[in-house]
Amino acid sequence: MPIFLFGTLCHQPLLDLVAGAPVAMEPARLPGYRVAWVAGKSWPMLEARAEMAAEGALIAPGAEALARLDFYEACFDYTRRPVRVLRGDTEIAAEAWFPPEQAGTPGEDWSLSTWAELWGEIQLLAAGEVMRQIGHAAPRDIGARFGIIRARAEATVRAGRWQRPGLVGAGMTRADVTEHAVEHIHDGFFNTEERRLSHRRFDGDTQGPIGRSVYRVADAVTVLPYDPLRDRIMLIEQFRMGPFANGDAAPWLLEPVAGILDAGETPETTARREAVEEANLTLGKLHYIGRYYPTPGGVAQVLYSYLGIADLPDDVAGIGGHADEAEDILSHLVSYDLACRMQEEGDMANAPLILSMQYLMLHRDRLRAEAEAAGAG
Repeated sequence: MPIFLFGTLCHQPLLDLVAGAPVAMEPARLPGYRVAWVAGKSWPMLEARAEMAAEGALIAPGAEALARLDFYEACFDYTRRPVRVLRGDTEIAAEAWFPPEQAGTPGEDWSLSTWAELWGEIQLLAAGEVMRQIGHAAPRDIGARFGIIRARAEATVRAGRWQRPGLVGAGMTRADVTEHAVEHIHDGFFNTEERRLSHRRFDGDTQGPIGRSVYRVADAVTVLPYDPLRDRIMLIEQFRMGPFANGDAAPWLLEPVAGILDAGETPETTARREAVEEANLTLGKLHYIGRYYPTPGGVAQVLYSYLGIADLPDDVAGIGGHADEAEDILSHLVSYDLACRMQEEGDMANAPLILSMQYLMLHRDRLRAEAEAAGAG
């Protein structure tokens, strides 16, 4: 029986990737519906509209391709249901994937071309990670972590579009690297890969082939809240698996507010969202500190760090964290003088906090003067 598509799978590259082979499409319409953006989201939905017909496509995949498509749709809790569609002027029986119930508010008319421009490259990378897990993970489990899968995909796309100024360096690029193989050791909330490659040496010869393991996370954002009038910062304390696995005697670290940069967010939006979730803080002006790789030798992750102006009265500290993410966070108010002592004596034991504190030490006088001038005005 033919299958009616109405959303992102109408993007031919995505359809072919998920199906595992090229799949032909022909135009069709589903009477009684329109295809709409889910308001505030990056995917479509069907809205029941008796006077309309949703534009889409019909496909007739083989058994193997259909099984792959069913797996992909099951990750989002979609299953096939019978429908009646129009192929030209002829009504025929078909099936379409639907969720158990439509979630979200219908927005503007769906535009496949707009979606493809904004999200097509990201979705292809995310779908590739999803599809290589057939036979290794249940669709429900993959769907539960699709947010981090898509965040990781967007991080890859964002890195490819970013260009270091290159004021110093030999000027070599990805074109000077030949990748021979990639083995996906583990796909989970974070991924582990084994890559085999060769690259050009500074003397012009070739280095390799060499094998390297890499831990793929997703880009993240840190923000250190600072109250320039009270001259204090807020630090959060939480258990960290890295120090624990490394044998650290005290695997609870003091850190800035931090969180994964979700797909579709700007770093500034993430900083403000995480400040609310982790510390119940509404931030004022954000001061950009930098974009950097915290551990470039083996971790594929970029951090964006900020200092955020905040009102930090005595009663603002407490217990916080996102319950759905098993976060258990205790916040602390720390005077500037004590923070400097912590920096000097090694009580600040993670890179984003050290960098953020150094930024504050460099710019503290200016930030305090700006705050006092604003208060006087």
